[in-house]
Amino acid sequence: MAVVNITINGRVYDIACDDSQVTRVQALGREVDAHAQHLLSTVGNVSDARLLVMVGLLLADELSEAREQLGRLGDDVKCAADGDAQLAKLIESLALRIEAIATRLERA
Repeated sequence: MAVVNITINGRVYDIACDDSQVTRVQALGREVDAHAQHLLSTVGNVSDARLLVMVGLLLADELSEAREQLGRLGDDVKCAADGDAQLAKLIESLALRIEAIATRLERA
């Protein structure tokens, strides 16, 4: 088990994580700090607790938006798959027609 030091708004926090997750936790800490710094530049000084709540809400909003986009992409993929299925049926129908024409030509 590793312990990672992350800095949020100038304060160092020790976070325990699996050894394989050290780099990811550090990157996530930098992302949280970047959001905190952006909020501080917008709203001015607030308490650490309020700042972390605001960052949490901001990240939750981003996550919610990402989930909505993923849902829309899933709908687009489903529509594309439905279109592919319709195209496959059309190609099959055309192949049957071509075979029927070829059979008639062979008999003639």
